[in-house]
Amino acid sequence: MRRVSIFTILLFAALCLEAQFTPPASKNFTRQDTLRGSITPERVWWDLGYYHLNIIVNPADSTINGTNTVVYKVLKPGNIMQIDLQPPLNLLKAEQNGKSLSFEREGNVFWIKMADMQEPGKINNLVLSYGGRPHIAARPPWDGGITWKKDNNGLPFIASSCQGDGASLWWPCKDHMYDEPDSMMISVTVPSNLMDVSNGRLRSVVKNRKSKTTTYNWFVANPINNYGVNINIGDYVHFSEVFNGEKGNLDCDYYVLRDNLEKAKVQFKQAPMMLAAFEYWMGPYPFYEDGYKLVEAPYLGMEHQGSITYGNGYQNGYLGSDLSGSGWGLKFDFIIIHESGHEWFANSITYEDIADMWIHESFINYSENLYVEYHYGKEAGTEYVLGTRRSIRNDRPIVGKYDVNFSGSADMYPKGGAMLHTLRQIVNDDEKWRGILRGLSRDFYHQVVKGSQIENYMSEKTGMNLNPFFDQYLRDVRIPVLEYFIDGSKLTFRWANCVAGFNMPVKVFISAKPLNITPTSRFSTIDTGVEKAIIVVDPNYYVAAMNMTGK
Repeated sequence: MRRVSIFTILLFAALCLEAQFTPPASKNFTRQDTLRGSITPERVWWDLGYYHLNIIVNPADSTINGTNTVVYKVLKPGNIMQIDLQPPLNLLKAEQNGKSLSFEREGNVFWIKMADMQEPGKINNLVLSYGGRPHIAARPPWDGGITWKKDNNGLPFIASSCQGDGASLWWPCKDHMYDEPDSMMISVTVPSNLMDVSNGRLRSVVKNRKSKTTTYNWFVANPINNYGVNINIGDYVHFSEVFNGEKGNLDCDYYVLRDNLEKAKVQFKQAPMMLAAFEYWMGPYPFYEDGYKLVEAPYLGMEHQGSITYGNGYQNGYLGSDLSGSGWGLKFDFIIIHESGHEWFANSITYEDIADMWIHESFINYSENLYVEYHYGKEAGTEYVLGTRRSIRNDRPIVGKYDVNFSGSADMYPKGGAMLHTLRQIVNDDEKWRGILRGLSRDFYHQVVKGSQIENYMSEKTGMNLNPFFDQYLRDVRIPVLEYFIDGSKLTFRWANCVAGFNMPVKVFISAKPLNITPTSRFSTIDTGVEKAIIVVDPNYYVAAMNMTGK
């Protein structure tokens, strides 16, 4: 019955294709978009090595003040450096080798004029002093910035979230994803009745008696993308456990508001369940050196590296709802599973340009189904991933615009998951499919990548030319339609409503008997051996079908 109902839905979708098709969303891109989204000449001459972000966060007046020390390697001569910092924050000073450097502001960018020769091969450092009231996040995590709230006891509850809008919303940095520091120290000073939790491992806690503040020093031993850096400040309590994983013992630390400790001890039991499932499917957790953390936050949640933020209300589903409508979405806490999955795709494997954000979101939307399958069986996982298709809009392509910080459609979540589930059917070998997923994690470990690299890798490992497949699902909004008609025992079929060269194999059921066919844009005919057969397309493929018999 489920197979028939899904087929009916997709057939209806095919009949409404014209209504669904809309051109890509347009935007008048500005110079600021280009400065934010492209690898400018003022970025390309230097390579990040290390950051030390050292800040004071003052809840009383919602300010952040401090420094960021940038250690970099000179790749080629250059005398102007681009540093990104968004208003209302301001850069106060830039220093190198004891010299104050001159700089000019252009919107979200500061152009820093280097006083000393930047000799290729040399390792230099730059100290940036800054401060002010950072942008307040209106709707975190979708609208970036700092969230300033209070907990139920009236104590400050503060957190950062900045994907898309950029880390330069709250600290000065090289705000482009192509370049990551190899490691980072994050020092955050807060009032002594509060705690800061950031990425990596806690190196030290320093009590500043005179100012009645405490400084928390966190060290990240791995490369980290800019939006993955975070601060979380509150009246936290801590508990922990050790997960026996593929690379040994993994420290798992949990930081939650004091009043939520008992609820967290129950709900966070899903964290090792997540780790077991994702290590099986996607390979070892990518940051054993830094550990794994779940940290309660005053918003829904975000995939900050090694410091996953959580605000799902200690309930299963997405704020208590099943996004798939299958029932399986209420078997797990969406935020724990989805955001933690980004440790593999987002934090270890990172897009170079946000236009390829599907690398993060499509794989992790699909990983929700893998989690369900690991714990509840393949049929359950299938029901979940098919159910999430109901959110697909086909409004514009999944791939966005390059070099202007512009992402594609939100379909990168459900349609991206549907695309990968479809590709799994084409591979038709679950162990090979698992090997490809694990291979991605291994071969692109801690790397920044282009979308084309992931596409080419999957073509290579499947042994298929997947270019038309990815063009169809990533760069087009149409659902491929299997057009067919029946004449006696003969079945004639082709792909329509698709990109040039689309020749995806598909499984159909001919009077309930499975048959794999490979349509192209030209009609092909086979003899099924069954008179007036009933044709049903396997619903695991994200396609539609139309019976042209008699038309």
